[in-house]
Amino acid sequence: MLGITLKVDETDQYLDLDISPDLVQEKIDAGVIHEFIQKSEFKHFFIFDENIIGAINSYKSAKKNNISEVLENRIGERRDTQIKYKIVEDQLSAYLTLITGYAGKLPTVKSLKEELNTFGIKRGVSSKGLTSLVKRCTQALPGEVFEELIAKGLPAKVGKSSQLKPLVLNALDRILKPQTVGSARVDMRNLGSIICVQKGTELLRRMPPTKGRNGYTVSGDIIDAKSGEWVKFRPGEGTVISDGDENLLLADISGMPKFKDQKMWVDDIFICKGVNVGSGNVEYDGSVLVNGDVTEKMEIYATGDVTVNGFVESATIHAGGDIIITEGAMGKVNDSATEYSTSLTSKGSVHVQHGQGLDINCNGNVTVGRQLAYSRINCRGKVTVGALDKPNGNIFACTIKCQDAVTAGTLGAVSGSNLSIDFSEGFNTLLERKDTLDELLKKIKQNNTRHFERMNIINSKFIPHDMQGRVDNANQLFENETQLLQWLESKAKEMNDTKEKYQTDIQLIGNKRVYPGVVVKLNNRTWRAEREYDRAKICFKDHQWHFEPLT
Repeated sequence: MLGITLKVDETDQYLDLDISPDLVQEKIDAGVIHEFIQKSEFKHFFIFDENIIGAINSYKSAKKNNISEVLENRIGERRDTQIKYKIVEDQLSAYLTLITGYAGKLPTVKSLKEELNTFGIKRGVSSKGLTSLVKRCTQALPGEVFEELIAKGLPAKVGKSSQLKPLVLNALDRILKPQTVGSARVDMRNLGSIICVQKGTELLRRMPPTKGRNGYTVSGDIIDAKSGEWVKFRPGEGTVISDGDENLLLADISGMPKFKDQKMWVDDIFICKGVNVGSGNVEYDGSVLVNGDVTEKMEIYATGDVTVNGFVESATIHAGGDIIITEGAMGKVNDSATEYSTSLTSKGSVHVQHGQGLDINCNGNVTVGRQLAYSRINCRGKVTVGALDKPNGNIFACTIKCQDAVTAGTLGAVSGSNLSIDFSEGFNTLLERKDTLDELLKKIKQNNTRHFERMNIINSKFIPHDMQGRVDNANQLFENETQLLQWLESKAKEMNDTKEKYQTDIQLIGNKRVYPGVVVKLNNRTWRAEREYDRAKICFKDHQWHFEPLT
C-alpha cells in the first residue's frame, strides 16, 4: 500500500508499521490496516490493536500539521506456542495443552519430550500422541487450543489370591476324561475304573498368592503392588489339614473325594456288587458305588454321588451329588410319555453312556456318551451327547427343558420323530427376578429423590443445637439409603447382563446333521426344522432364532 510498509525489526521478533504521510493517498483506519496485514506475509503475527489505533492517530495528527517525517510504530510480535501440562491426582495420567503461537517457533516431538521431562513427566509418554499434537498445531490457526492425554502410568496390579488346587479328580471328571492309550485312541474300558481315596491321601493344596505387579506414575515413581490374600482353608467333612503343611488337605477317612464350590470333602462310601432283589434297596448317608447292575424296580438314595459301574434298568436313583452310570440305562415309557420306569434325580450332574426311556432331573449338566432316545430331561445346565471335546452322539425323540446349550452329533432322526428343546423356564425365572428387582429399584429411587430434596431444605436451615442430633441421624439414614440405591443399581445391571448372557448361551448345535422334527423354543419364539440340514447351529439373536450352517 502506497505510503505504508510492514517490516520486521533487526531482532526478527517484532513487527513494525511505517507510515509516510506525504505518500498516503487513500483514507486509512484500523480496518484498512488490519486488512493490509492479513494480505501480507506477516498475517500470523500477534497484533497490538491499541498500537494500530495509536498509529492512525499519529498519522492524522501529522497530516493535520503537515509533518512529512516517516512515522514508525511497533504493532505486533512473534509469540511461540504455549505449552501447559496437567498431572491428575493419582499421578497415573498427564495431559498436555498447546496454544498455537503467532508466527513463532512450532514445537517438535523432540522439543515436547524435552519440555515434558522438564515438567517431571518421564514415563508412559505417547510418541503417537505427541506426533498428533504437532501435526494439529502445524495446521491450526494462531491461538487455537489443543489438549491431549499424553502420558499414562501403570497402576499396580494386585496379586492373585491363593488358589485351591485339587490333587484328585471328582468321579464324574474321571469318567468324562478317560485315560488315553497310545497316542491315537481312547481305551473306553478305563471308564469303569473308579478310585476311592484312602485315609491320609493328599486331596487339596492351597497355592500361595502371587506378589502382583508393580506399577509406575508418569513421574517415574514406582507404585508398590499388594500381594494377593490367603483364602480361608477350611477342611470339609472327612478331611483334615496336614500337621506338617498347613496348606495341604488330607483325607481323614477312606471314601469318595468331592471338590465343589471351592470346598473339598470325602464322603463315606458304600460299595456293593449290584443292587437287586437279593441286596435290597440302598439308602445311604454318603456316596454309593455299585460295581454291577441296578435291576428293575430297585431304588438307590444317597446324600453324595451315586456311581454305577454297570447297567441300570427301570430303577430309581436319587443323589445329593452326581449320578454316574458307566454303561447304559433303560426304562419303559407309557404311550402318552408321562410316566417313565427309570428315574434319575440329582442335585449335581448326570452322566450315562447311553440311555432310553429315562426321566432325568438335575441341577447341573447332563452328559451322554453315545445316544439318548425317548427320554425326558429337566436340568439347569447343558445337555451334551458325545465326547466333550467334540460331541458326535445321537439324540432323538426326547423332551428337554434346560438352561444352556444342547450339543450332539445328530439332532433328531430320519423318521422325523419329535425332539423338543425348551429354554423358557430358566429365562422366565430370570425375568421374574429382574422385574422384582426393577420394581424395588424404582421405589427406592423415588424415595431417595424425595428424601434428597427434603434433606437439602433441612440442611439449608438453621438447626437448633438440641435438634442437631436428629438431623445428623436423618443425614446418616439418607446416606445409607443412597448406598442401598447404588448397590441395587449395580445388582440390576448384573441381572440385565445375566439375562443377555442367557440368551447368548442357549443354542442348539448339531455337529453332523439336523433332521426334521427338531423344535427349539424360548417362550413364544419357536424354530422348527422342516427339512434335513447338514452341520448347523441354531442360536438366539435379536429376539429371534437364527439358523447358521457350521463350516
